[in-house]
Amino acid sequence: MKRRQRLSGRERFEQVRRNGKCFTHRLLVLCVLPNELTRSRFGFSASKRVGNAVIRNQARRRLREIIRLHDDGIARGWDIVLIARPAIARADYRQIESAVKRLLQQAGLFSVTATTLLSSPGVPPLALDNA
Repeated sequence: MKRRQRLSGRERFEQVRRNGKCFTHRLLVLCVLPNELTRSRFGFSASKRVGNAVIRNQARRRLREIIRLHDDGIARGWDIVLIARPAIARADYRQIESAVKRLLQQAGLFSVTATTLLSSPGVPPLALDNA
């Protein structure tokens, strides 16, 4: 993920969390707030409740990779914060990917296109459910 796509600064994270709309899943929380840019920026957070540093970093890396692979299907002009919950430590990649897609769809920021239906390399395509 390119640096200009990353959300940085504690103030902006807090602003998105406080003033944005949040959507929840058992694995993570998605908070979104419109920005005035032509691109979306992403922030990733995993507190110590998620696990030790290795587990927290792994969770953030997986979230970054999922966003990188599906960036073409995500709406532009939003600041998006993904907050890992403790259950993410026991989830596999496909479960996390499914949760991210579901939350982005709930927020109205993810369009299912032919390119986004393709799963990540080495992982069979997911069957998208309408739940």
